[in-house]
Amino acid sequence: MALVKLRNVDKSYGAGAARTEVLRDINLEIEKGELVAVVGYSGAGKTTLMSLIAGLERPDAGVVTLSGRPIEGPGPDRGVIFQNYSLLPWLTVYENVYLAVDQIFSAWPAEKKREHAERYIAMVKLTPARDKRPAQLSGGMRQRVSVARALAMDPEILLMDEPLGALDALTRATLQDEIARIWRATQKTVLLITNDVDEGILLADRIVPLSKGPGATLGPSVIVDLDRPRDRKALNHDPRFKEIRGAVINYLLGPGAGPSAGKGVSDAARSAEAVA
Repeated sequence: MALVKLRNVDKSYGAGAARTEVLRDINLEIEKGELVAVVGYSGAGKTTLMSLIAGLERPDAGVVTLSGRPIEGPGPDRGVIFQNYSLLPWLTVYENVYLAVDQIFSAWPAEKKREHAERYIAMVKLTPARDKRPAQLSGGMRQRVSVARALAMDPEILLMDEPLGALDALTRATLQDEIARIWRATQKTVLLITNDVDEGILLADRIVPLSKGPGATLGPSVIVDLDRPRDRKALNHDPRFKEIRGAVINYLLGPGAGPSAGKGVSDAARSAEAVA
């Protein structure tokens, strides 16, 4: 049985003449231990899709389940990593992570909580910065804290909403490698939301393209059957990489495109148009 299922899900905002259909007839299954990337246009509804799984939004129609149970609100079984880090600025790295551990595992002895928090800080290579506050950290380091905090909660699924979108190219590449390393170490189930096709191919087991809105829907899944660990330089010369990228781009710029095809697609998608 799939860990996460969305069946015939619709979602709109507003009312009457101002009502806007965001997602239409969404069907998706995510298996335990799978890293799935949803790739699509900016503003198409990717964040809304993630919010439905996180329990931050409720569908207008259809059902969203986790381990066979309907999702009716947020819960510690879903860890969320946002693009804007969402750290408490008055707390240190350690305190931001420890706070989450203390909330989820309140019955644990204090020493076990401390060791648990320290373990995940070390996993994202931030032990030297454990006593710094967010204002003293770079954007990439802040996002590492967010990853450590979410992982320390030991959720059933990790929901990553364009977590690297605000970073410069070099920092983004470094964090992509770190996410791949951490995923191999933890084998967590992950849903990655991104508008970067190449990022999806680098990290995911499977890519699901989301069409342009309004009324966006999911296109056919594309299996990323490339060996791990993946080297981005080597991938550029891999015929299978080009096939996978072409399949995703073909959908996004073809059946998945609205009347203003190409607007809002990531630079990686536009540069790959010739491949498609």
